[in-house]
Amino acid sequence: MTDAPSLLDRAGIDLETARAITAEAMAGADDGELYLEYKQSESLAYDDGKLKQATMDTSQGFGLRAVAGETTGYAHSCDVSAEAMRRAADAVRAATRGHDGAFAAPPRATNQLRYGDDDPLESPAFSDKVALLQEIDGYLREKDTRVAQVSASLAGSRQVVEIVRPDGQVRRDVRPLVRVNISVIATDGTRRETGSSGLGGRQGYPAFIGEASWQAAADEALRQALVNLESVPAPAGSLTVVLGPGWPGILLHEAVGHGLEGDFNRKATSAFAGLMGERVASKGVTVVDDGTLADRRGALTFDDEGTPSGCATLIEDGILVGYMQDRQNARLMGVDATGNGRRQSYAHLPMPRMTNTIMQSGTDDPGEILASVKDGLYAVSFGGGQVDITSGKFVFQCTEAYRIENGKVGAPVKGAMLIGNGPDALTRVTMIGNDMALDPGVGTCGKNGQWVPVGVGQPTLRIDGITVGGTAT
Repeated sequence: MTDAPSLLDRAGIDLETARAITAEAMAGADDGELYLEYKQSESLAYDDGKLKQATMDTSQGFGLRAVAGETTGYAHSCDVSAEAMRRAADAVRAATRGHDGAFAAPPRATNQLRYGDDDPLESPAFSDKVALLQEIDGYLREKDTRVAQVSASLAGSRQVVEIVRPDGQVRRDVRPLVRVNISVIATDGTRRETGSSGLGGRQGYPAFIGEASWQAAADEALRQALVNLESVPAPAGSLTVVLGPGWPGILLHEAVGHGLEGDFNRKATSAFAGLMGERVASKGVTVVDDGTLADRRGALTFDDEGTPSGCATLIEDGILVGYMQDRQNARLMGVDATGNGRRQSYAHLPMPRMTNTIMQSGTDDPGEILASVKDGLYAVSFGGGQVDITSGKFVFQCTEAYRIENGKVGAPVKGAMLIGNGPDALTRVTMIGNDMALDPGVGTCGKNGQWVPVGVGQPTLRIDGITVGGTAT
């Protein structure tokens, strides 16, 4: 899959030894693998005119997993040696004791790379990265006298993954990842408001730090801060809400996406459990999870079990047609794995996770969608939110939103919260724009204490009857 040096070779372990240890650990198991990882990462943060943080880290290790029915034995270590692997094998065999499973067939092979093997830590030089952060700070302060504070950060990593199965099959991948973030605080003398922007993906820094790229992100952060300076208290009540394209797909990701992950549905803890084949959304709503999008933040050549990434259709024209699956849940539910088995690192178990979760375009013109709303809210950007997977209830904070009055976008509002239920909200979609856009590449998703990079996307949407928590009196 890649010319990267083998992690087994790096550790001085031949493939046959690794295969034999893996096979011994998985005797009687249904599935499992030896997962090796070598990762280098860095993070630089420039704040208030100073370099406040510069960290560099190297980690390596392996995880050995044996799966028997619903039981999983897992052992991991940062000591990548045959001796440590044998000790791990002794530990994980406890999960398979007395179990006589038929070992699952391996994932199909793939040669479709979804990104290059760029090394973000190699170029540009550290001093050039610091100089870039200084330039971003100076650019924004010179651009507008209302800028009170600038925060800018760079983060990059290069992760090498190697998966060995007991039949000797090996998968190897090199995963670059870069993220640029810019935040601005602007003041008019009486108020202080914040704006933020970012960009990133599975490429080296040059794809994101060209002058045109970083200036566009800086301008966007400033624009948002200045818009918020003009904001008025948000209305409250049941309103028609128009969601902008791109990043607002984070609401779809949280309020709907997690509920479509296989483990929650197998255990019947999702609001979507038991609804396969039924209408769960308005006609025209089609949602996919696509790990094949080249260079995107959520892209994967193969997942952390070795299954090639794919494009899983979850909801088609409003009908629930699929869940995101890792190998264990797929086997237990009698379906195919979808390439959604992901883990934060070698120290974590894989589980069904999203990659790039997208609502596909419809046929409505975005301008006509806005013009159709007499009294409502136009939500362009979101911050934090909370979701209850079992009930589907969500609360999301709007970081940029506007009143809609008589079909026109009016004053920006501050303090708007969208409150609702994910499955219910999907049935309230009445217009779907033809302008699907992807987020700029900054998403990170948490589940059960594990964090992985993800992407989102959607077109402009009109949703009727969403509860808005506002600050207007």
